[in-house]
Amino acid sequence: MSESPSSPAAGDPAARGRLTARPHLPAEAGPTGLQPLGLGVGRDGRLCVPATYRPGQPAPLVVMLHGAGGDADRGLLPQRDLADAAGYILLVPESRAPTWDVLRGGYGPDIAFLDRALAQTFARYPIDPTHIAIGGFSDGASYGLSVGIMNGDLFTHVLAFSPGFAAPLAQAGAPRIFVSHGTQDQVLPIDLCSRDLVPRLRRAGYTVEYHEFEGPHRVPPDIARAAVDWFLDSGGEEGKGG
Repeated sequence: MSESPSSPAAGDPAARGRLTARPHLPAEAGPTGLQPLGLGVGRDGRLCVPATYRPGQPAPLVVMLHGAGGDADRGLLPQRDLADAAGYILLVPESRAPTWDVLRGGYGPDIAFLDRALAQTFARYPIDPTHIAIGGFSDGASYGLSVGIMNGDLFTHVLAFSPGFAAPLAQAGAPRIFVSHGTQDQVLPIDLCSRDLVPRLRRAGYTVEYHEFEGPHRVPPDIARAAVDWFLDSGGEEGKGG
């Protein structure tokens, strides 16, 4: 049984899609390995800290969001080995309901939960503020893209695998954006989604790294690796206007 979503008041930052947690000097040293967030009842999330993590050394952070009907374990599958190999911390929260709040009427409960998960992560681990990404697959990609644009003063990068749309309430900061999409996608057809979305993002001034591949609605391993390499190799200071 999952938690009942509760909508924040209109004046609450979560209702505006805004996150308040920010990286800072941790008050404690968190463990390595795969661990539950311990913040939710029924639906919670996972944090994966690679064995190569060194306390006191700022690490990149990737927030990965599952697709509709998914959970943290499914959200981890394309990324866990990459996180271990590349040395970044992977945060995989679960939506309060089967999919993300904006698809159910508006921002609020999932933003608030993500803010708590980020605050807990920042309290335990030093995070490199120039390499903080949010992303996901399918509905998770759409949500990650929307949240990343609204919180580009926190997220330096967005990793959107087969997104359907972007629905930010406002723009903040200048995240760099990676988008991939399969040409045979029958769930979110590429012509209606990324081939329309990517030009609009570029016209808005965002730097977009765009990859099409021959295939259906999925994240091929080589695309996942390319996204991680791009994230780790590109800086987060000049994401808009390129």
